[in-house]
Amino acid sequence: MGEARRRNIQGLPPRQSRPSAAAKVDDSPRVAPWLPLTRNQADRFVAITTRGAWIGIAALAIFWVTVRFIGPAVGLWTLADG
Repeated sequence: MGEARRRNIQGLPPRQSRPSAAAKVDDSPRVAPWLPLTRNQADRFVAITTRGAWIGIAALAIFWVTVRFIGPAVGLWTLADG
């Protein structure tokens, strides 16, 4: 038995179709009238690049600790200044 027939027999209303992702339109105002960039897109760009910057800072700190302390402590290499 099909879904539509079962719902009809049980007295339920028809299922509502889901809105597609392509139908979603960004209604936020543009950053500039001549620039095809909305305020939501600009905010999302700032959030993503900020997160990427913090990930890069953390990776650099981990790399520095490894080169400066962990590698010489394990005996993988010696430091030139020490």
